[in-house]
Amino acid sequence: MKTYLVGGAVRDRLLGRPCGDRDWVVVGTTPEAMAAQGFMPVGKDFPVFLHPDTKEEYALARTERKSGHGYHGFHVHASPDVTLEEDLARRDLTINAMAQDEAGLVIDPYGGQADLQARVLRHVSPAFAEDPVRILRLARFAARFHDFTVADETMALMRQMVHNGEVDHLVPERVWQELARGMMEDKPSRMFDILRNCGALARLLPEVDRLWGVAQRADYHPEIDTGVHLMMVMDMSARLKASLAVRYACLGHDLGKGTTPPDILPRHLGHEGRSAQLLKQVNERLRVPVECRELADVVAREHGNVHRSGELNAAAVLRLLERCDAIRKPQRFREIMLACECDARGRLGKDEEPYPQAARLNQALDLVLAVKTADVSAAAQQHGMKGEAIGKAIAQARCEALVCGGF
Repeated sequence: MKTYLVGGAVRDRLLGRPCGDRDWVVVGTTPEAMAAQGFMPVGKDFPVFLHPDTKEEYALARTERKSGHGYHGFHVHASPDVTLEEDLARRDLTINAMAQDEAGLVIDPYGGQADLQARVLRHVSPAFAEDPVRILRLARFAARFHDFTVADETMALMRQMVHNGEVDHLVPERVWQELARGMMEDKPSRMFDILRNCGALARLLPEVDRLWGVAQRADYHPEIDTGVHLMMVMDMSARLKASLAVRYACLGHDLGKGTTPPDILPRHLGHEGRSAQLLKQVNERLRVPVECRELADVVAREHGNVHRSGELNAAAVLRLLERCDAIRKPQRFREIMLACECDARGRLGKDEEPYPQAARLNQALDLVLAVKTADVSAAAQQHGMKGEAIGKAIAQARCEALVCGGF
């Protein structure tokens, strides 16, 4: 029985990056022998165990053989005679197909170290084509290691996989999981570039894919192309360390521009409402979490009004806050402001410009929240008001607070 550190931990150590979770492969043993040593079995599809002390994952060396479509279409073989090299051969990329023994020696049968030095993402073997999730994983790694290129033969293989329909068999939960992880990397635009280049984006997110080549008004968008703008917005969300919900809102805020009638281009009147409708389709198809759905919906509908909010009077500002549900959910409103800032600064030559709208609307929300609604309600009731009349009195008090605050 021999134990090896494998995968990302080896890769990141060689890159000088912080290591996250550590995964181990065990060669020359059986599930019964692992259990006898106190390891706890957790794998459903193949033998994986948790170390009794560290709780790190230890998997028996295994091989995989394609038996159907998609992520689950595999027959797994794990036995004491499976070698380390055979186990590493089933992995996706050469930079992830290295191991380290107990003495610290790196075992690298597929050239992972050379590809690390050359900054190349390359598939280990033709078996890459058997799992369409690997397209998403490679794209996600491109967003993390954004100075790496994709090997020509790997890009060609991914295009063939898309052409063969493998991507169409991906389950929604896994697509969302990989997209979400990629959006949280340092340069999320790289993930979408790779997916678009191999054709997978058109299959998985056609609403996003169609934005390239759609013109916008140059006075608002010097970069002109809507797809280019979207990628700048995504990278700005990473630069500003935004949450996943904010980054997803950034991704969906302009979807409606892809369906703008040709006769009104490059203007995009009404794109906000169309974006919100298209987001509903994406949300259902990918089973997007509720907090991401809700934030993205508000940003899609209201980002134009937020951008123009400097022109609004107190009553209009209050209506905007109410449509954003800012009074009930003030923390979410801060995230709406951040998404709108990413949109404003994700434009050619605008990345260093301030976004005063956020500060102004956050100040407005603070003024509104400071209104003691219980006192207003009590006073209204003393004057015989009920129901809707009390609500109007509260709204009037909030509006007056905004006026006194300079709005």
